[in-house]
Amino acid sequence: MEAIGHAGTSLGILASDGVLLAAERRNTHKLLDEVVFSDKIYKLNDDMACSVSGITSDANVLTNELRVIAQRHLLQYQEDIPCEQLVSVLCDTKQFYTQAGGKRPFGVSILYMGWDKHYGFQLYQSDPSGNYGGWKATCIGNNSAAAVSMLKQEFKEGETKLTDALALAIKVLSKTLDMTKMTPEKCE
Repeated sequence: MEAIGHAGTSLGILASDGVLLAAERRNTHKLLDEVVFSDKIYKLNDDMACSVSGITSDANVLTNELRVIAQRHLLQYQEDIPCEQLVSVLCDTKQFYTQAGGKRPFGVSILYMGWDKHYGFQLYQSDPSGNYGGWKATCIGNNSAAAVSMLKQEFKEGETKLTDALALAIKVLSKTLDMTKMTPEKCE
């Protein structure tokens, strides 16, 4: 949990017409190659994406596992995996790593966004222990408590469209990030 608290901020907002993920980029070193620099938001399949906060190598392992799980389901059943089922399967793996001898827990929290024909647009959050839950708006990473507090005050359920969610995400990130001026290079 310590690594997640120091990681870049990621937030998700469930709007009536979609889901928005926004993340802070922490590429502060001017000599770091932009081509090799890893993103914070990953596409999993046509209907799902995720945003991560925590240890980058663990995030890469878990996002690759999410893609494999989704493709296995597509190959076996000829349809995309439901969003919550994908989250549940990965969280079972994350939970196993918390109790197995000789293994350490994954040091990453993940925000999952997706759409499926059963429940429409969805937003989930999971922590390193394997616990997960559905959210209307949430935040992980650095200053997440302050961001969640702002989201509680500003988010209006049922009234928020994607354009409103984008404006809210920019407002929350600009107030919670540790920078004087927010630029497009600092967010994705």
